[in-house]
Amino acid sequence: MNRLIASRGLLQIFFALQLVIGIMFIFNYIVYKNSINGIYDKVSENNRMVIKNIIQSFDTHFSSVNNLIFNIHSLPSDRVKLDNGSMDMEKVISLRDSIASFASNMDIVEDVIVSFDDHDLAITSRGTSNLDALFDRRYKSQKFNSMFWKTFTRSEHELTVFPAEVYADMASGFGRNLMIAVDSNKVRMSNKNLMVLINVNKLLKGIDLHSMMPGASLIVMDADKNVILSTEENLDLVDILNDVYFNPSQEASLTHGNYEYNFYKSDYNGFIYINKLPYKFQNIDSVTNANRWIMYGAIVLAAILSLLLSIYLYRPVKNIVHLLGGSSLKGNDFVKIQSGIIKVQRENESLKKQMDLVDEDIRRSVFLQTLDGHHHSREQEMQMQKHYTHFFQCRHFMMAAVYLQASGKEAVKAEFVLEELTAQIRSSLQERYGHAVVYHVEQLKFLALIGLDQPSERRQLVRGFEEYIDMFNREFADSFKAWGCVSRTYESKISNCREAYRNIQDGQLYRNVNADTDMVDTEQIRYVPDLYYPLQQIEKLSNCMLSGKVDEGLQIVNDIFQHNVNLQIHHHQMVHVTKSMFFLVMKQADSPSADRHELFRLESDFIRKVDQAFTCEELQKALIEVMRVVANTRNHDPRSKLNPAFISQYIELHYMENLYLDHMAEVLDTSSKYFSNYFKKTFGVNYVEYLNKVRLSHAREYLRNTDLSIAEIGEKTGYSNSSTFTTTFKKYSGVSPSEYRKASGK
Repeated sequence: MNRLIASRGLLQIFFALQLVIGIMFIFNYIVYKNSINGIYDKVSENNRMVIKNIIQSFDTHFSSVNNLIFNIHSLPSDRVKLDNGSMDMEKVISLRDSIASFASNMDIVEDVIVSFDDHDLAITSRGTSNLDALFDRRYKSQKFNSMFWKTFTRSEHELTVFPAEVYADMASGFGRNLMIAVDSNKVRMSNKNLMVLINVNKLLKGIDLHSMMPGASLIVMDADKNVILSTEENLDLVDILNDVYFNPSQEASLTHGNYEYNFYKSDYNGFIYINKLPYKFQNIDSVTNANRWIMYGAIVLAAILSLLLSIYLYRPVKNIVHLLGGSSLKGNDFVKIQSGIIKVQRENESLKKQMDLVDEDIRRSVFLQTLDGHHHSREQEMQMQKHYTHFFQCRHFMMAAVYLQASGKEAVKAEFVLEELTAQIRSSLQERYGHAVVYHVEQLKFLALIGLDQPSERRQLVRGFEEYIDMFNREFADSFKAWGCVSRTYESKISNCREAYRNIQDGQLYRNVNADTDMVDTEQIRYVPDLYYPLQQIEKLSNCMLSGKVDEGLQIVNDIFQHNVNLQIHHHQMVHVTKSMFFLVMKQADSPSADRHELFRLESDFIRKVDQAFTCEELQKALIEVMRVVANTRNHDPRSKLNPAFISQYIELHYMENLYLDHMAEVLDTSSKYFSNYFKKTFGVNYVEYLNKVRLSHAREYLRNTDLSIAEIGEKTGYSNSSTFTTTFKKYSGVSPSEYRKASGK
């Protein structure tokens, strides 16, 4: 505690708070010296303004009620009653619906009742009823019954507002505090008698009575000085009204007992509003003494609070100084804070210089979102629209893509900066075309929106883009290899960006593998249906990899690639051919000496190279590298062919031949006995049984899908005669070949 008191920072906070307390004391003393009466006059004046606002609110509500009455009178009702004296219920229901529609627009209206002089039917906003049932059951009053209301509404009268009273619903036992306004019938607008039931609670809820002076109340009287609403119960105004001379054009005031009564008259309907409020303040001396002690107590408490706040604020002030980097300096803490703020301002100035980079990144994000093809929220769309004008400044646009491939030198790969590369491409294209928006998309792929006023300008723009790609390849030959693609022409709409990007992707996929240019025009692409994929050569490639004849396999791959290049197939077709040969080669890498993790890495590297390849030579090179690695993983000792994959594949390819046990042993460079034992141990069945199952599976296919005879099928599946085939088929299948064919529906 002593250390805190001795701290200069704590004393600075404490004396600053004492200064605030001194200023507060001066103002409190001025308030204390002021007259209590003066305060009362100010409060009264404020209360007078509040009352005028309340009167205006009442006038607004009564005006709405008058408008409601006028609108209901204007509804057609002259033919509601038929000639026979009954009511036309169709027109009654239509009138009821219109009344309900008008009444629903006013929260303070509890109900509207329409009746007629010569009929007891009552049409309300809630339905139809009999007048007796309506006022004796639904709106039952201690003062007024149904006979009173029928007599009053059918007699000649002015617009009358009956005092607020609780009307009980006999069915539910629920009471409502209502005022009933009965329309004048001296000058009839229609044959309707109108009664509007006003909910007093809702009326007062919409009027801010709490803003009146505490202890004040409000009385509302009609033009005939009948009290229709009072916020104070059991109020007797007889003596007060007799003592006051009230000029309708002026306000009036009357002091009676301990209260002051202020009289106001509405300019709208002549209603009189009486505001009852306490007159002056009682026991002024006691109030003055209490105010003095309150002031003294406030000063003492403020001094204690300032001490506590000084201790409480000491550490946060120190933390702020520390955060602003001024904790190691000597001097006033507030001076340190000021110095730190100046430092932060300087840093903010440097941050402003980075706003252009931030804006550029936002525009790039918006551009990429236009390419994803997904729907975004309305808020996100509105934010994106702010940047659309940056993308489109011409009536049409063409999307262009620049694909870069870094050279094989690692040093060169580490030198380039992506932002600088993007800026270089953007400045070059803007110099050529005037308006070109360029963004980096992924890896070394860049997209540009090039504006053009007329679609006829496209040919010239495409020629210029091709010249740019050639120029780039010449200037950056040691660093990059560039390839370009241009889309069709589109109208400058953000919704067309996705379509243009798809067109660019199609150009990347369908480019010719034998193209003599580094730029693809998507309008010039034509579909090539031819594809060279010889199954016999592919099968031979697998056998070459299995037997270790890598050079022969490489020659097969080279022939397949060269043949497809001559056919000028699309790039994505060549990718599929390459991948299919790759997976066939990888199947032969499944040997005990092969590391599964190494094979996984080999496959992932191959897929990455193929997907990023620009030319057919790169595809072929990637496949050849895999073939050499797979060849090195295999063991070529005499027993290396004894593996389940080779044996099952060989049987599958040569099942129609005379595959005697000795023949298989000769193919596998082993003895018949060794092979028989190995086969039984590996496959779980003896060799002859396995061979028969393979042959019979193919025989079933022939029986189901061909019209060949039984003998021809037996010959094609490796059986010397039809008798042996039939016997063997029945042994394994349970039925003869002809019965099997018949059962299969052939």
